[in-house]
Amino acid sequence: MPFLLAPGPRRKTPGPHRKRSAPASTPPPAPPARRSGGESGPSPHRSTFRPDIEGLRAVAVLAVLAFHAEIPGLAGGFVGVDVFFVISGYLITGLLVREAISTGRIRLGDFFSRRARRLLPSAAVVLAAVAVAGAWLTVPLRRTDLEYDVLAAALSVANWRFVSQRTDYLAAGHDQSPLLHFWSLAVEEQFYLFWAPLLAVVVLCAARAVRRGRAVRSVVALVTGALVLGSFALSLHWTEHSVSLAYLGTPSRVWQFGVGALLALLPWHLLRGPRPLRLLCGWGGAAAIGWCVVAYDASTPYPGYAALVPTLATAAVILAAIPGRGERNVQGAYGVGRLLAGRAPRAVGRLSYNLYLWHWPVLVLAEARLGTLGWPARTALTLAAVLPALATMRWVEQPLRRSRTVSELPRRGLAVGVSAIVLPVALALVVGTATLHLMGPATPVDVKGLPPGAASGPSLLARAAGASGAAGAPSGDGPVVPNPVQARKDFPSDRNCQVAPEVTRSPECLFGAVDSPDRIVLLGDSHAGQWFSPMLAIASQRGWALQELVKQGCPLPELAVDSPQLGRAYRECDTWRADALERLRTGPKPRLIVIASLNRYTTDPELLAAAWEKTLKPLRATGAPIVYVEDTPVPGKDIPACVSGAPDGAAACAFQRAEAVPADPLARRIAAGAVPGVRVIGVNQVLCPGDSPTCPAVRDRILLYRDDAHLTNVAAVVLTPRLERLLTEAGALPAATASGAPVGDGWTELLRDDFEGPAGSRPSPANWQYDLGTCYPGCPAPQWGTGEIETMTDSTDNVRLDGKGALEIVPTRKGGAWSSGRIETVRSDFAPPPRGVLRIEASIALPDVTGPKAAGYWPAFWTLGAELRDGYTGWPGVGELDVMESVNGRDTVFGSMHCGVLEGGPCKEPVGLTSGPQACATCRTEFHAYAVEVDLGVGEVRWYLDGRVYHRVSAGQMDAGTWKRAVDHGVFLILNVAIGGKLPAADGATAGPGTEPGHPMRVDQVTVKVRGSDSGPVRGGGSG
Repeated sequence: MPFLLAPGPRRKTPGPHRKRSAPASTPPPAPPARRSGGESGPSPHRSTFRPDIEGLRAVAVLAVLAFHAEIPGLAGGFVGVDVFFVISGYLITGLLVREAISTGRIRLGDFFSRRARRLLPSAAVVLAAVAVAGAWLTVPLRRTDLEYDVLAAALSVANWRFVSQRTDYLAAGHDQSPLLHFWSLAVEEQFYLFWAPLLAVVVLCAARAVRRGRAVRSVVALVTGALVLGSFALSLHWTEHSVSLAYLGTPSRVWQFGVGALLALLPWHLLRGPRPLRLLCGWGGAAAIGWCVVAYDASTPYPGYAALVPTLATAAVILAAIPGRGERNVQGAYGVGRLLAGRAPRAVGRLSYNLYLWHWPVLVLAEARLGTLGWPARTALTLAAVLPALATMRWVEQPLRRSRTVSELPRRGLAVGVSAIVLPVALALVVGTATLHLMGPATPVDVKGLPPGAASGPSLLARAAGASGAAGAPSGDGPVVPNPVQARKDFPSDRNCQVAPEVTRSPECLFGAVDSPDRIVLLGDSHAGQWFSPMLAIASQRGWALQELVKQGCPLPELAVDSPQLGRAYRECDTWRADALERLRTGPKPRLIVIASLNRYTTDPELLAAAWEKTLKPLRATGAPIVYVEDTPVPGKDIPACVSGAPDGAAACAFQRAEAVPADPLARRIAAGAVPGVRVIGVNQVLCPGDSPTCPAVRDRILLYRDDAHLTNVAAVVLTPRLERLLTEAGALPAATASGAPVGDGWTELLRDDFEGPAGSRPSPANWQYDLGTCYPGCPAPQWGTGEIETMTDSTDNVRLDGKGALEIVPTRKGGAWSSGRIETVRSDFAPPPRGVLRIEASIALPDVTGPKAAGYWPAFWTLGAELRDGYTGWPGVGELDVMESVNGRDTVFGSMHCGVLEGGPCKEPVGLTSGPQACATCRTEFHAYAVEVDLGVGEVRWYLDGRVYHRVSAGQMDAGTWKRAVDHGVFLILNVAIGGKLPAADGATAGPGTEPGHPMRVDQVTVKVRGSDSGPVRGGGSG
């Protein structure tokens, strides 16, 4: 905005020929030029005050106010910001160049001091008021967002905060910020933080020029011209590809400041110009601005080429009143400048900065309390903003601007500016921190700790909400899960496979058993992407892969739509859709294609039916079963924000069924048999149960929505059993049965332990037995053969259930002596069938300790050959598979195979055939799935981390006898946490006084299953 000007006090003059006083903040008038015409003297856009520009500021701010008030017919009022940018570029550049020509340098301290005391105190008052009012008028979750906005606005980076939010499609559904308008102030301040030092450098380089004025103006004009061209080209590019960057980004707006700067730099003062041409230029520019206000609207691609009109029109208005050779002013009786210089426009222009600061927070905070308002009410509120604007100008801005004490030394003005930044920052931190503490943790929800969802019936959960469960599980009188802060970020963990609007091709995005020839394909927009976690769990249980082909805001039916993020026709969607369908046509045949899409891209049922048929035809050609998941409710309001303001009364956040769950046209046509080859399932009967006119935001203490349209990942996870049942009943999946029987596609479950039981109890003796002391019976290998220093016990101090569905193995230290736990399965006959597959898997969170405190920690999950129990000799020939090991609290894990002989041999003992460290940044704080598969069908052992194969050992790496003795037999499983030993020492750390006891390895689940060879070679398993 041109609010970076500091024109200073103005006095009325007794006559039109008396020169006005110079602005208080500008340098004194330049000395007379050495040559007539002032070719090398001060720029003639002289230091005299331009009342017409102050009036032009009024036009700009009124246009913006009309736009924000939503007055009918003035939808293009946003061009007022462009007017401000051009004015600022003209006035500030003129001020700096005049100083440079007059004094030979630019005093940056003076410049920024004037800017600071002119702008920042008023902004600080508004920011502080918004921070305090937001704490009263907004719900807690919006309050935290607002305090972040206050921080960004105070630090002049608001535009980049809003760019980051509005380019993220998945962050949709949030209400507008009361500080959204600070984006333009941030753009302007960033520009001048760059522009003034750049001009200072140019002036320094030209300081020795004989004709300093001409040299400075020429060099700065060349630099400005280059910036204008580059910035305008970037603006066109971003308008085409990222409307948020184009509209809010500083680089794409620089050219508008540059146009104003060129007005101040080029020698217009040497031109007399015919009076009619000046009149035409001025009035034509004013008319063009008015035309933009009336003709432009939200559908106008902006800024782009459209921004040329208001930018050049503003330049024309300014240019029309630039005095020519020998002229003092050229307002004339009929010029547009005379109208703009009137008392009323100038009064509004003087108030424009404070009015701009105040009007938007007044509108947004009023709507936060009162609900959506019509344009008459918004107009009244905008007019009411005049009162705080006048007060701020009268008691904050003007006293500081005119204060001799403050203006006497630049450092005092800068100190005022710094104080004006620190005040709102401190206030925002205090309010924001208190609010975050009130709302609970922002850490991600551990989905392993959720209670199971119901596979059928009216309830969301399989057991009563008050039943005991894992940590974080919903309880009858506890907080909702996820809490509102967590819900905002509760996305599927699909590694950004929901591709952004500008992307035209999905990456491979394979999950689960990535080597398996069988896969489920999840296809559609973000309403398909919300089913990622359930589909991955269903695929992994069957040893299949999951492929996700999902694009944000892109309808799966072949419809032409516009992208709100790109601000134009969504051509990238058409390209992506065609590519996805082609990949399915030419790639391996999926076992199942699951499709979903928002069903609101069009209200024309015939157009929608035709569009769906264009997409379904190539999908049917793949020969794979196709299942459509009926679109879920669309609340239409920010559910987490609402719940944050009603933690004990989430019923207040219910929403209307009629608007949220309209008839799904495709689901109806499939049910009527009009769409061959496609089946339909839906879960809306549990998300919006019964016949009530409203749908709940929370069920069984589960917060269902992360924004105004998408399910939380937690809700999707607890819906997994229901989706699996529906898919099975639809004939799209092989049936899954109880433990000990086939578990889909030939898998048979031999062991599953979920470690349910009271806190402090022992693991099931039917499944587990203890290893005690420091070696096996007979002590064939002291210190367990590895040099570790702990004594293994059966005490619940070392091995216990936590009462929340997990086993804990805890190393402890008493009197300097370490104790820990080591348990192994009672059964030792877990073996792959002939030419079949044995899969062993556990969900584990490593001890949460790192650095020197973790020295010597050695958690492990591994197997040994059953033969070892007969005398406890024969290692390593009997075979050892280390499913997971980690040492010294590193953020890495690894897997290994031991076989053959004690030294050397095919397994390179005693090191073994190891994977090497695998990065796992959250393995200490979250549960991860570790698995190993012994596949006799293809002669291979595979290691998995969260379903990803990271290590393989094949039969071809050793002789047949060694291979058979190592893997073709029964094994038993071991879980333990050792302290010290050869492996931690080899990693560079040993247990010592600084090693901290008491950090458990937690085990959520252990499963063992097998699959025979009758279904063909198995090429992978998987895990969610």
